[in-house]
Amino acid sequence: MTNQSEPRSRRMKTYAVLALAVLAQAAGNVFLSKGMKYVASLEHAGALDLTAIPLQAAGNPMIWIGVALSIAFYILFATALSWTDLSLVLPVISAEVFVNVAFADYFLGESVSTVRWTGTFLIAAGVILVLRSERKKALPPCQDQRVETVPER
Repeated sequence: MTNQSEPRSRRMKTYAVLALAVLAQAAGNVFLSKGMKYVASLEHAGALDLTAIPLQAAGNPMIWIGVALSIAFYILFATALSWTDLSLVLPVISAEVFVNVAFADYFLGESVSTVRWTGTFLIAAGVILVLRSERKKALPPCQDQRVETVPER
């Protein structure tokens, strides 16, 4: 559990893993989007029928890179959950919304409206509030107690 008595190095390691998770997830989405748009373009060009789309997708390296990055995200996500509270991890992971929109704008050339950016910044503000609340969280009194076992006779 994350708390004020937790070593600073552990918190920094947790935040680093969460940042890598967010980047892996957003990059994976970019690769998946590029790969699937390519497959869809083949269908519209008449090169594929409906049954060939899954095969074409399975053979697309962009999709495989996206899947690998998605797997990396879940490994990093699970690692962070083993170190700290879900109530911290999920809001921080939701920062991926901001990163995804930025990546879509930059790497995919998507036109992102002002309304979408405003919503994205509101989500980012919520993440900042959650991170600030983490510093003020106190350790529950019973959490530091150790249970001693009595040896069997």
